[in-house]
Amino acid sequence: MTDSPTRPPALPRIWLVAGLAALSLITVTAASLWHLRREALTSQARELSVLSLALTDELGRGLESVEIGLQAVRLELRIGELLPEIGEIVGKRYPHDLKLPLASQLWVIDRRGNLLAASSPALAPDPASFMPGLQTLNDTDIGISLPFPNMANGEPSVALAVRYNDHEGALGGWLIAALPVEALRGAFSKAAPTSDARMAVFRADGVRLAGSLSHLPTLGIAETPQPPGAGRGHDVQLLGDGRERLIAERALPRFGLRMVLTRDVESALEPWRDVAWLASSGVMLMLAGLAAAAHRIARAEQRRQDSQAALQTQLSRTNRLESLGTLAGGVAHDFNNVLAAVLGYAEMARQDAVDGSRQARQLDQVLRAALRGKSLVERILSFSRSGARSATVFEVQPIIDEVLGLLAASLRHGVVLESRFEAPDLRLRGDPTQVFEAVMNLCTNAMQAMPDGGTLTVATARHAVRETQAVSHGQLEPGEYLALSVADEGAGIAADVMDHLFEPFFTTRREHAGTGLGLAVVHGVVAEFGGAIDVQSTPGTPGLGARFTLYLPESHDALAPDATVPAMAPTGRGQTLMVVDDEPALVELAEELLAELGYEPIGYTDPKAALQALRSEPDRYDALLTDEVMPALTGTQLTEALRAFVPQLPVLLVSGYGGPQLAARAAAVGVTRVLAKPLQRGELAQALDQLFSAARGPTQ
Repeated sequence: MTDSPTRPPALPRIWLVAGLAALSLITVTAASLWHLRREALTSQARELSVLSLALTDELGRGLESVEIGLQAVRLELRIGELLPEIGEIVGKRYPHDLKLPLASQLWVIDRRGNLLAASSPALAPDPASFMPGLQTLNDTDIGISLPFPNMANGEPSVALAVRYNDHEGALGGWLIAALPVEALRGAFSKAAPTSDARMAVFRADGVRLAGSLSHLPTLGIAETPQPPGAGRGHDVQLLGDGRERLIAERALPRFGLRMVLTRDVESALEPWRDVAWLASSGVMLMLAGLAAAAHRIARAEQRRQDSQAALQTQLSRTNRLESLGTLAGGVAHDFNNVLAAVLGYAEMARQDAVDGSRQARQLDQVLRAALRGKSLVERILSFSRSGARSATVFEVQPIIDEVLGLLAASLRHGVVLESRFEAPDLRLRGDPTQVFEAVMNLCTNAMQAMPDGGTLTVATARHAVRETQAVSHGQLEPGEYLALSVADEGAGIAADVMDHLFEPFFTTRREHAGTGLGLAVVHGVVAEFGGAIDVQSTPGTPGLGARFTLYLPESHDALAPDATVPAMAPTGRGQTLMVVDDEPALVELAEELLAELGYEPIGYTDPKAALQALRSEPDRYDALLTDEVMPALTGTQLTEALRAFVPQLPVLLVSGYGGPQLAARAAAVGVTRVLAKPLQRGELAQALDQLFSAARGPTQ
């Protein structure tokens, strides 16, 4: 008995991965905690900045009120003319009638330093203690003194001084008002965020007027107050007490003052330290759990690699299909413009040809070839998801019955058709023609897979998805779906073919000389509906073959009304139509075609010029027929612009490129109807007749 090969032990690799994971976890946690620490300091600094701004504003308003009051006193005293009244005005009316809410004392001193009047017997502050000096003050300056003991109330005070002039305009002296030092602190004692917060007010020369800080920090702030959060996130300095502090500083340039608020960094970081302890504990628990679960990592890694490989394969397949779809859609779109001219002029020439003549027979061949080209373009656009498709609500069962009815008449010998329908009333939203094409292509593909005969089974059922579900070609989001499956009993699909199954022009049946677009169209249809495809096959197992299941989202909306098309192309009544297309040949074709139908067309190849014409004569045109893809303005952009001055003008938008996205965009800007290129004469005539009939209303 031989030993079976065994896999090498994965334990060293597991511990390597676990070690790297642990290192990464520790690094990320440390970086996150450091970031949180900075955020905590920034948040506290911002709070401190907001508080400093509020206190500075409060102090500024208070000092401004004192200044305004001093100016009012200066004006009322009229120094030089009413000197005998100074004592009476100052002594009797202060402080009740004068607007000096913060001041506690008032003095009037002449230019020689003699006291002219005072509100109390308390001594005035030393004139030499003011900054700027009293002798240098002009009419708009204000000086602030050093703190001094106020003998009237025993409180430390500072003084504000303004000069006054005599009746000749020369220096007459100074008005001096005393303020309690505590008034400079304002509401700080109530608004302070924590007990470790400190506040101080400094004069421009660095002298502390109020507060508990010993010196002015050197932050180099601007002379104008900054908004909260301006500049750096936070400023930290090591002050004289040896502790790091957050600092917020505001300037009062008018009074030469600076307000400084500080907070202890250690106290500000207390909430962060709690978070750091919890995070560290969590990291330790996670590392312990990582070590305990190391033996499961190998299996999880293997499952992840298998899943990643499958997703990569599906992504690669999807990218190839999207790239080919974009290329095919672009080519089909350009060819559509050429085909539109061929089909349009061939129809008009056939109108003038005598039935049964050689010219008529030749034009019939041209028309048949053009219609085959139109069908091929529609298939390419279906694959590229770019066709201008209509979106309606319809029941899917009648469409499947129509496909099976056509197949039943052309089944090859030995092929048996079976059906199992469990969702006969299920509805979809989209283009029913696309569903017809998809089912027909799948059934045709299944019959070709059984050259010797077999059973072709078509089945429908409801499929509910509770959580995202991956299938072989796409994935299903939660919702309700139609599961439409087509199964054959052929040889199955080889693994190397499965990756290229839905690529355009790919086929394994060279003898049939097909285009290779059948399954590519199926893929485009399913993608257009927002569904997915699941392909199951067991190659080499007789009788199993392949099963294609299309998952299409179910619709619960009401069914769209039936529309009937008359056999004869209706004509117009001379209505004026504006035609806009950047292709001159298509504009000329549309003008001739519309003129034959009884309309008066006016063509433009420049949408901007067309917009200007509409703006100049908004009542001239009865409808607008415009292309969508144009270099200057798209048809939807043109419609959106003209709605400002002709909101009721009917608009027919023509495009061979866009699909439901174009339909939604057109509806949003007020497009009346979207038509697909290339237009046929009868289709255009019917659309215009319906448009003008709706505008006229029901006949009486």
